[in-house]
Amino acid sequence: MSHRASSRSFLLRAVALAAAVVAGVAFAPSAHAAPLPVSYSFFSGIGPALAHPYGSLAGSNDYRCRPSADHPNPVVLTHGTGGSAQTNWGTYVPLLKNNGYCVFALTYGALPGAPAPFNQIGGMGRIETSAAQLKTFVAGVLRATGASRVDIVGHSQGTLMPAYYARRLDGARTIDKYVSIAPLWEGSGGRAVASFTPTLRRLGITETGLPLCSACGQMQTGSDLLAAVNAGGSPYVPGITYTNISTTGDEFVVPYTSGQVPGRPGDNVTNVVVQRGCSQDHSDHLSIAASRRAAVFVLNALDPARPRPVPCLPVLPIVG
Repeated sequence: MSHRASSRSFLLRAVALAAAVVAGVAFAPSAHAAPLPVSYSFFSGIGPALAHPYGSLAGSNDYRCRPSADHPNPVVLTHGTGGSAQTNWGTYVPLLKNNGYCVFALTYGALPGAPAPFNQIGGMGRIETSAAQLKTFVAGVLRATGASRVDIVGHSQGTLMPAYYARRLDGARTIDKYVSIAPLWEGSGGRAVASFTPTLRRLGITETGLPLCSACGQMQTGSDLLAAVNAGGSPYVPGITYTNISTTGDEFVVPYTSGQVPGRPGDNVTNVVVQRGCSQDHSDHLSIAASRRAAVFVLNALDPARPRPVPCLPVLPIVG
């Protein structure tokens, strides 16, 4: 080999090595990355969603993330009605990422055919269809991360929709821990709504026929969807560990005890009401999804081997 060829070969190898180093710095997760800022406000995800309608919050949907031995399950976040992968999770994406989790969030049930950013308003379609979208999403997360199961953290409709996936779409084998914030296992509206449902059906008003929001009627007490989720007398599926975190100030889940269904023998269920032991907590349906107190309950549910003290701090309705 000539001196010129040898020099050129060395130069090419050096360039390739430099490129590899740069790529490693640019794309490999850093063990020493600075913590992401955590805002305990339910509305903290709206700004990023408006700026990048099809994007993801910083810290989420990194398909190069590999779960650690301490946190082997990726966490999949499922938003509530009218939410999205960004708007619902301004608190939880950075919080979970900072605590060493691989975090993923999808927008499901979005309005079809609407212009951006309105086509990123999720939780509007039929819950069965949204559950199928979750199934596809979870399969992609498991393939990318190499994990065998995920943990679910949901809010509002996002506590109910995965239950259909678990019970009806073979999702139980992929879910380990299932943490629900403002859950509604028995729907909203109570006996009054349940007794009125047959009359609505006779008038031709169906649960999924509401304008814009097909899912809304499915979340009302007495719906066919809830009957499917609660088949066998319980929303809980064997093999999954459940934690339900509710607030007495919930203005959408009425009564709030709809989300505090006790487990049957053999079920692994923990029910939490944030006001128990903390009268300063005035969380409503929105602010509970950004409450520091609720957030520590979530962290403890995901990592029960390393529990941390749960704070009692003032929480205001809506804003947190």
